Amino acid sequence: MQTNFSDYIVYVDESGDHALQNINVNYPVFVLAFCIFHKRHYAEKVITELQKFKFKYFGHDIVILHEHEMRKQTEPFNIFRGKAQHQAFMNDLSKIIIDSNFILIGCVIDKQKLIQKNRQADNPYHLALNMCLESLYSFLEEKNQHEKITHVIVERRGKKEDNELELEFRRVCDGANWYNQKLPFQIQFADKKTNSAGLQLADLVARPIGLHIIKPDQPNRAFDVLTQKFYCKGGRKALGKDYDGLGLKCFPL
Repeated sequence: MQTNFSDYIVYVDESGDHALQNINVNYPVFVLAFCIFHKRHYAEKVITELQKFKFKYFGHDIVILHEHEMRKQTEPFNIFRGKAQHQAFMNDLSKIIIDSNFILIGCVIDKQKLIQKNRQADNPYHLALNMCLESLYSFLEEKNQHEKITHVIVERRGKKEDNELELEFRRVCDGANWYNQKLPFQIQFADKKTNSAGLQLADLVARPIGLHIIKPDQPNRAFDVLTQKFYCKGGRKALGKDYDGLGLKCFPL
Protein backbone atom coordinates (compact mmCIF):
# COMPACT_ATOMS: atom_id res chain seq x y z
CA MET A 1 0.00 0.00 0.00
CA GLN A 2 1.27 3.48 -0.92
CA THR A 3 2.01 5.49 2.21
CA ASN A 4 4.46 8.07 0.88
CA PHE A 5 1.81 10.79 0.65
CA SER A 6 2.45 14.39 1.63
CA ASP A 7 0.54 16.17 4.38
CA TYR A 8 -1.13 18.41 1.78
CA ILE A 9 -3.94 18.18 -0.77
CA VAL A 10 -4.52 20.66 -3.61
CA TYR A 11 -7.86 21.67 -5.15
CA VAL A 12 -7.92 23.56 -8.44
CA ASP A 13 -10.43 25.71 -10.27
CA GLU A 14 -10.38 28.33 -13.00
CA SER A 15 -12.16 31.51 -13.99
CA GLY A 16 -12.65 32.61 -17.57
CA ASP A 17 -12.02 30.45 -20.63
CA HIS A 18 -8.72 29.57 -22.21
CA ALA A 19 -9.79 30.38 -25.78
CA LEU A 20 -7.71 32.97 -27.61
CA GLN A 21 -10.39 33.76 -30.18
CA ASN A 22 -13.28 36.13 -29.50
CA ILE A 23 -11.84 37.33 -26.20
CA ASN A 24 -14.38 38.81 -23.79
CA VAL A 25 -13.31 42.46 -23.46
CA ASN A 26 -14.98 42.64 -20.03
CA TYR A 27 -13.01 39.65 -18.73
CA PRO A 28 -9.97 39.18 -20.98
CA VAL A 29 -8.08 36.93 -18.57
CA PHE A 30 -7.79 33.29 -17.63
CA VAL A 31 -7.27 32.55 -13.94
CA LEU A 32 -6.09 29.32 -12.37
CA ALA A 33 -6.29 28.94 -8.59
CA PHE A 34 -4.61 26.29 -6.41
CA CYS A 35 -5.99 25.94 -2.86
CA ILE A 36 -3.53 23.97 -0.71
CA PHE A 37 -4.87 22.42 2.49
CA HIS A 38 -3.12 20.55 5.26
CA LYS A 39 -5.06 17.27 5.24
CA ARG A 40 -5.69 17.16 8.99
CA HIS A 41 -7.07 20.72 9.08
CA TYR A 42 -9.12 20.05 5.96
CA ALA A 43 -10.65 16.84 7.35
CA GLU A 44 -11.26 18.08 10.89
CA LYS A 45 -12.23 21.72 10.30
CA VAL A 46 -12.97 22.77 6.72
CA ILE A 47 -15.36 20.00 5.71
CA THR A 48 -17.27 20.27 9.00
CA GLU A 49 -17.69 24.04 8.82
CA LEU A 50 -18.90 23.96 5.23
CA GLN A 51 -21.44 21.24 6.04
CA LYS A 52 -22.75 23.25 9.02
CA PHE A 53 -23.09 26.27 6.73
CA LYS A 54 -25.16 24.27 4.24
CA PHE A 55 -27.38 22.79 6.95
CA LYS A 56 -28.04 26.31 8.26
CA TYR A 57 -29.13 27.80 4.95
CA PHE A 58 -30.48 24.84 2.97
CA GLY A 59 -31.37 22.18 5.55
CA HIS A 60 -29.11 19.63 3.86
CA ASP A 61 -25.52 19.37 2.63
CA ILE A 62 -26.15 18.24 -0.96
CA VAL A 63 -25.96 21.76 -2.40
CA ILE A 64 -22.79 22.43 -4.38
CA LEU A 65 -21.52 26.00 -4.08
CA HIS A 66 -20.80 27.58 -7.46
CA GLU A 67 -19.64 31.19 -7.62
CA HIS A 68 -21.50 31.91 -10.87
CA GLU A 69 -24.87 30.63 -9.59
CA MET A 70 -24.42 32.41 -6.27
CA ARG A 71 -23.56 35.70 -7.99
CA LYS A 72 -26.62 35.43 -10.25
CA GLN A 73 -28.76 34.12 -7.34
CA THR A 74 -30.16 31.33 -9.48
CA GLU A 75 -31.57 28.13 -7.98
CA PRO A 76 -30.75 26.97 -5.34
CA PHE A 77 -29.36 30.38 -4.33
CA ASN A 78 -32.65 32.23 -4.84
CA ILE A 79 -33.80 31.60 -1.28
CA PHE A 80 -33.19 35.06 0.15
CA ARG A 81 -36.08 37.35 1.06
CA GLY A 82 -34.00 40.50 0.99
CA LYS A 83 -30.54 42.02 0.90
CA ALA A 84 -30.03 41.48 4.63
CA GLN A 85 -30.49 37.70 4.35
CA HIS A 86 -28.22 37.52 1.34
CA GLN A 87 -25.56 39.58 3.09
CA ALA A 88 -25.72 37.31 6.15
CA PHE A 89 -25.21 34.31 3.85
CA MET A 90 -22.18 35.94 2.21
CA ASN A 91 -20.75 37.03 5.57
CA ASP A 92 -20.94 33.48 6.91
CA LEU A 93 -19.31 32.11 3.77
CA SER A 94 -16.55 34.73 3.95
CA LYS A 95 -15.89 33.70 7.56
CA ILE A 96 -15.40 30.09 6.48
CA ILE A 97 -12.84 31.21 3.90
CA ILE A 98 -11.09 33.43 6.46
CA ASP A 99 -10.99 30.67 9.10
CA SER A 100 -9.85 27.97 6.65
CA ASN A 101 -6.07 27.87 6.80
CA PHE A 102 -5.38 27.16 3.15
CA ILE A 103 -2.53 28.50 1.07
CA LEU A 104 -3.49 30.11 -2.23
CA ILE A 105 -1.50 30.07 -5.44
CA GLY A 106 -3.02 31.93 -8.37
CA CYS A 107 -1.94 32.64 -11.93
CA VAL A 108 -3.60 35.17 -14.22
CA ILE A 109 -3.01 35.02 -17.98
CA ASP A 110 -3.76 38.26 -19.83
CA LYS A 111 -4.98 36.81 -23.12
CA GLN A 112 -4.81 40.05 -25.09
CA LYS A 113 -1.19 40.68 -24.07
CA LEU A 114 -0.37 37.03 -24.79
CA ILE A 115 -1.59 37.29 -28.39
CA GLN A 116 0.19 40.60 -28.90
CA LYS A 117 3.47 38.98 -27.88
CA ASN A 118 2.95 35.72 -29.74
CA ARG A 119 0.30 35.03 -32.36
CA GLN A 120 0.88 31.29 -31.94
CA ALA A 121 0.52 31.53 -28.17
CA ASP A 122 0.33 28.46 -25.98
CA ASN A 123 -2.87 27.34 -24.26
CA PRO A 124 -3.44 29.78 -21.34
CA TYR A 125 -4.54 26.89 -19.10
CA HIS A 126 -1.28 25.05 -19.75
CA LEU A 127 0.81 28.17 -19.14
CA ALA A 128 -0.95 28.84 -15.84
CA LEU A 129 -0.69 25.19 -14.81
CA ASN A 130 3.06 25.18 -15.30
CA MET A 131 3.53 28.31 -13.17
CA CYS A 132 1.22 27.12 -10.40
CA LEU A 133 2.90 23.71 -10.20
CA GLU A 134 6.30 25.38 -9.87
CA SER A 135 5.05 27.55 -6.98
CA LEU A 136 3.44 24.50 -5.42
CA TYR A 137 6.75 22.67 -5.47
CA SER A 138 8.47 25.67 -3.85
CA PHE A 139 5.86 25.65 -1.07
CA LEU A 140 6.19 21.91 -0.46
CA GLU A 141 9.97 22.26 -0.40
CA GLU A 142 9.62 24.76 2.46
CA LYS A 143 7.47 22.26 4.34
CA ASN A 144 9.90 19.40 3.63
CA GLN A 145 7.12 17.59 1.78
CA HIS A 146 8.57 17.92 -1.73
CA GLU A 147 9.73 14.29 -2.00
CA LYS A 148 6.32 12.88 -1.13
CA ILE A 149 3.34 12.41 -3.46
CA THR A 150 0.86 15.29 -3.49
CA HIS A 151 -2.48 14.91 -5.23
CA VAL A 152 -3.86 17.77 -7.33
CA ILE A 153 -7.64 17.62 -7.77
CA VAL A 154 -9.28 19.24 -10.81
CA GLU A 155 -12.83 19.21 -12.16
CA ARG A 156 -13.57 17.35 -15.37
CA ARG A 157 -14.34 19.63 -18.33
CA GLY A 158 -14.64 17.18 -21.23
CA LYS A 159 -12.77 14.16 -22.55
CA LYS A 160 -10.62 16.11 -25.05
CA GLU A 161 -9.80 18.90 -22.59
CA ASP A 162 -9.06 16.44 -19.78
CA ASN A 163 -6.74 14.35 -21.96
CA GLU A 164 -4.84 17.47 -23.09
CA LEU A 165 -4.58 18.71 -19.50
CA GLU A 166 -3.31 15.36 -18.22
CA LEU A 167 -0.65 15.23 -20.94
CA GLU A 168 0.51 18.75 -20.06
CA PHE A 169 0.45 17.97 -16.33
CA ARG A 170 2.62 14.89 -16.85
CA ARG A 171 4.96 16.80 -19.18
CA VAL A 172 5.59 19.44 -16.52
CA CYS A 173 5.99 16.85 -13.77
CA ASP A 174 8.39 14.80 -15.90
CA GLY A 175 10.85 17.69 -15.96
CA ALA A 176 9.59 20.46 -18.27
CA ASN A 177 9.67 22.99 -15.45
CA TRP A 178 11.86 25.71 -13.96
CA TYR A 179 13.53 23.13 -11.68
CA ASN A 180 14.38 20.79 -14.60
CA GLN A 181 13.46 17.82 -12.44
CA LYS A 182 10.62 15.46 -11.77
CA LEU A 183 7.82 16.79 -9.56
CA PRO A 184 6.02 14.21 -7.36
CA PHE A 185 2.48 15.35 -8.17
CA GLN A 186 -0.45 13.21 -9.27
CA ILE A 187 -3.52 14.62 -11.00
CA GLN A 188 -6.99 13.39 -10.06
CA PHE A 189 -10.11 14.33 -12.03
CA ALA A 190 -13.41 14.86 -10.21
CA ASP A 191 -16.89 14.95 -11.73
CA LYS A 192 -18.51 18.41 -11.68
CA LYS A 193 -21.22 16.99 -9.41
CA THR A 194 -18.69 15.87 -6.82
CA ASN A 195 -19.59 17.48 -3.49
CA SER A 196 -16.01 18.36 -2.54
CA ALA A 197 -15.43 21.13 0.00
CA GLY A 198 -12.01 21.87 -1.47
CA LEU A 199 -13.24 22.20 -5.04
CA GLN A 200 -16.08 24.46 -3.93
CA LEU A 201 -13.74 26.80 -2.07
CA ALA A 202 -11.39 26.87 -5.07
CA ASP A 203 -14.38 27.83 -7.25
CA LEU A 204 -15.08 30.81 -4.98
CA VAL A 205 -11.58 32.32 -5.10
CA ALA A 206 -10.70 32.29 -8.80
CA ARG A 207 -12.95 35.08 -10.13
CA PRO A 208 -12.09 37.67 -7.43
CA ILE A 209 -8.43 37.27 -8.42
CA GLY A 210 -9.25 37.97 -12.06
CA LEU A 211 -11.38 40.99 -11.20
CA HIS A 212 -8.58 42.43 -9.07
CA ILE A 213 -6.14 42.24 -11.98
CA ILE A 214 -8.63 43.72 -14.47
CA LYS A 215 -9.87 46.49 -12.16
CA PRO A 216 -7.31 46.92 -9.37
CA ASP A 217 -8.90 50.13 -8.08
CA GLN A 218 -12.42 48.74 -7.86
CA PRO A 219 -13.59 47.63 -4.39
CA ASN A 220 -13.20 43.86 -4.14
CA ARG A 221 -14.04 42.53 -0.70
CA ALA A 222 -13.51 38.91 -1.74
CA PHE A 223 -9.98 39.62 -2.94
CA ASP A 224 -9.21 41.58 0.24
CA VAL A 225 -9.92 38.39 2.19
CA LEU A 226 -7.63 36.39 -0.09
CA THR A 227 -4.60 38.65 0.38
CA GLN A 228 -3.94 36.82 3.65
CA LYS A 229 -4.00 33.45 1.86
CA PHE A 230 -1.48 33.88 -0.96
CA TYR A 231 1.73 31.91 -0.72
CA CYS A 232 4.73 34.05 0.30
CA LYS A 233 8.27 32.79 0.51
CA GLY A 234 9.06 32.04 4.14
CA GLY A 235 5.47 32.57 5.30
CA ARG A 236 2.61 34.98 4.69
CA LYS A 237 3.07 38.61 5.67
CA ALA A 238 0.51 40.81 7.35
CA LEU A 239 1.10 43.77 5.05
CA GLY A 240 2.39 44.49 1.58
CA LYS A 241 2.39 42.38 -1.56
CA ASP A 242 4.97 39.76 -0.69
CA TYR A 243 2.97 37.24 -2.72
CA ASP A 244 3.47 38.98 -6.10
CA GLY A 245 5.40 36.76 -8.48
CA LEU A 246 5.07 33.70 -6.26
CA GLY A 247 1.64 33.20 -4.72
CA LEU A 248 0.13 35.40 -7.42
CA LYS A 249 1.66 35.38 -10.88
CA CYS A 250 0.56 37.44 -13.87
CA PHE A 251 1.64 36.61 -17.42
CA PRO A 252 2.74 38.23 -19.63
CA LEU A 253 4.10 41.02 -17.46
